[in-house]
Amino acid sequence: MPIKRCALVSIAVLWVAGLGSPASIAADNPMLSARAAEDPALDPNPSSPFWSAAHPVTIDLGNDGKKLPSYATEVRSRWTSGNLYFLFRCPYEELYLKPNPDMVHETNELWNWDVAEVFIGSDFSNIRRYKEFEVSPRGEWVDLDIDLSKTHPEEGWLWNSGLKVAVRVDEAAKVWYAALRIPFNAISPRPAAENLEFRINLYLSEGPPSNHKSLAWHPTLVKNFHIPERFGTLKLVGR
Repeated sequence: MPIKRCALVSIAVLWVAGLGSPASIAADNPMLSARAAEDPALDPNPSSPFWSAAHPVTIDLGNDGKKLPSYATEVRSRWTSGNLYFLFRCPYEELYLKPNPDMVHETNELWNWDVAEVFIGSDFSNIRRYKEFEVSPRGEWVDLDIDLSKTHPEEGWLWNSGLKVAVRVDEAAKVWYAALRIPFNAISPRPAAENLEFRINLYLSEGPPSNHKSLAWHPTLVKNFHIPERFGTLKLVGR
């Protein structure tokens, strides 16, 4: 999602209100990423042996904090020594897709259309630095190295993580699936290991401007996803 100039004001308001202190985030139940013995072929099928062993979380809140049960999105994660994986299951009412898609090259400003998003950071001492990964229902993608201390942090899209994605759309059921494989060294200076934790938030943007929905695992409560004080926690666990 785009960085808005109101971000600093929004962060200050949340902090004063007691909604975004690091202590409150640390108390939240973490999302668990289950270890896998080896890297599989990237598959967006939640019934596969790889994904059925994962611990799902459900995103059913709008970014304003209101319940949106009809759009409840399930997200799972797994990890290996080399990669971190995510799987999104995204119900939809109407897909809003970018004209002339490019599935070969990175698509800047992909957030203007339907996307599933992962924001993840490994530096708990500087929460304004983190990575952003997005995928569309057609397999377009973008990755960004975000530094909110910069005047134009959206320029971080020039960074390349080595992200790989796989998607599937079930038009009959009106659900789309997206699997992401993120090289571990793109998100952490430390090697993958059990009990390693990250700051994380998960988002879904769905529908055209006239009927747009923004869902978040941890709602930021403002019209801006880039509020790191609202992130939750991802913890690497064993099988």
